[in-house]
Amino acid sequence: MTGAGDAREGVVGEVGEFGPIVVEAVTNGEQRLLFRELVGRHHYLGHAVPFGAHLRYLVYASQPERAVVGCAQFSSPAWRMAVRDLWIGWDEPTRRRTLQRVVNNSRFLILPWVRVKNLASTVLSLVTRRLGGDWAERYAVEPLLAETLVDPSRYTGNCYRAANWVGLGQTAGRGRMDREHARAGAAPKLVFVYPLVRDAARRLREG
Repeated sequence: MTGAGDAREGVVGEVGEFGPIVVEAVTNGEQRLLFRELVGRHHYLGHAVPFGAHLRYLVYASQPERAVVGCAQFSSPAWRMAVRDLWIGWDEPTRRRTLQRVVNNSRFLILPWVRVKNLASTVLSLVTRRLGGDWAERYAVEPLLAETLVDPSRYTGNCYRAANWVGLGQTAGRGRMDREHARAGAAPKLVFVYPLVRDAARRLREG
């Protein structure tokens, strides 16, 4: 733990006062350490390096001086989610074949001393705009859909709605990677998706 994650003086206002908001991919050791520090200390799920493919981003305000205001991480999708799979219209062989063209927004953090109106939805819009190209460049796979899970006991998901993500309903509460159905009903989450391309569901459904 370092001082990089220590609380700062409150950042309060309208998003236009701090722009442009800049989203930068984490690419070097210094950025990785900062991301780990911020998410580890200030996200309720903490920090964990995802298994498999993932991208991480740091979010900066430009005014009145450049400063980190948030973090976002995308990683492998949930193995199975009924509301998502129904929305896509997958059959089982196609789901298995095309699942990795879905990416999961597994961490999203606006730092707790940052209270800037419309910042969260602005960040989501910016990061999804570049996610497809960044993911394809890194992994040679074009992602078609982003998904996320929101804990309704903590958050409403309004920033996702404001950024035009689509609410699909709730999970069964087993957890993202529970293939054995061992935790049914434990902690249902709200499911949101964002098509990264036109006709994302059709393209996933047709494989």
